[in-house]
Amino acid sequence: MKYLFIGTLRQWHWISSALCLGGMLLFAVTGITLNHARAIESQPVVSSTETRLPEELLQLLPDVARNQTLPGSLRSWLRTELDVRFDPTRAEWSDDELYLGLPRPGGDAWLTIDLHTGEVFHESTDRGWIAYANDLHKGRHAGTAWSWFIDIFAGVSVLFSLTGLLLLHRQARSRPATWPVTGLGLLIPVLIALLLIH
Repeated sequence: MKYLFIGTLRQWHWISSALCLGGMLLFAVTGITLNHARAIESQPVVSSTETRLPEELLQLLPDVARNQTLPGSLRSWLRTELDVRFDPTRAEWSDDELYLGLPRPGGDAWLTIDLHTGEVFHESTDRGWIAYANDLHKGRHAGTAWSWFIDIFAGVSVLFSLTGLLLLHRQARSRPATWPVTGLGLLIPVLIALLLIH
């Protein structure tokens, strides 16, 4: 029975370690890049596009302005022409203009549509792959699927840590340094937080 418990524990430990390996590497590396963000220079690349809605969409503008809704044909045109995907409920309306903020990991973008003339202005800023990875680390503008990934990854990491702790407990008798080293791993961040962070 005891062997079965240890075998099951080892199985949970290696499965959880395999599942969280990619996430742990990503969060460890981006922890370093975030900690040294000032030393890592990046040159944002800004691109902008000015265009005008086609005639068939211009005819929809009075209804769009009155109802403050974006018809499917307009959303489809923006996706096709400008590669813009967005949540229409986040649109900001004024009497003359529709504004869409389009934040994303590693960059930013926005779009305006003049509700009288149909002129469209789109600007996009790309801050590079390090900024992209850093924003994923923070869960910034990454969407629902990434938020779920972070939560599940955190749960699997807790499972990995707890099964590791139980395996340490099992090995502690034959390895006297187990608990001093484990205690040190817990004590070092606490001491730094209490004594060196002001």
